[in-house]
Amino acid sequence: MPEKLRATNFDELDRRIVVATQEGLPLCPRPYHALAERLGTSAAEIMSRLEAMVADGTIRRLGAIPNHYALGYRANGMSVWDIHDNELQTAGTTVGALDFVTHCYHRPRRPPAWPYNLFAMVHGANRGEVEEKVAQIADILKHSAGAHDVLYSTAILKKTGLRITA
Repeated sequence: MPEKLRATNFDELDRRIVVATQEGLPLCPRPYHALAERLGTSAAEIMSRLEAMVADGTIRRLGAIPNHYALGYRANGMSVWDIHDNELQTAGTTVGALDFVTHCYHRPRRPPAWPYNLFAMVHGANRGEVEEKVAQIADILKHSAGAHDVLYSTAILKKTGLRITA
């Protein structure tokens, strides 16, 4: 029988850690120490519990969620690519490793209207910068890709996960 997820043993400190971190870690040089002081425990305990929650799937991941507009990136383009199926894994790994691609993933095609199966998000100060970066991707994928396009963001969406109350 599979081991039960840690979530079944979720105690009061785990809950307080999740509630305290769901809006983000404190913006200071030692965020886990600041959080530990606020919750009355040690930074090592905070880090250990968060590591365990990630490892067992209680929480999916810890990561920064930047506001691209606040950082000066006004153009956000999801480049979409029609990649030959036998080259998809290699193409995705290559494109995902580019320093200007923030996320890259495979999605199924929906023919005849949607031939694209590889998605790669590119940000730039303006659309011209995004198009230059997409042209670099096109050069890399010239032997693996058919058609491609760029879909530009028209609104800022709030990026949050599931929230629990205190």
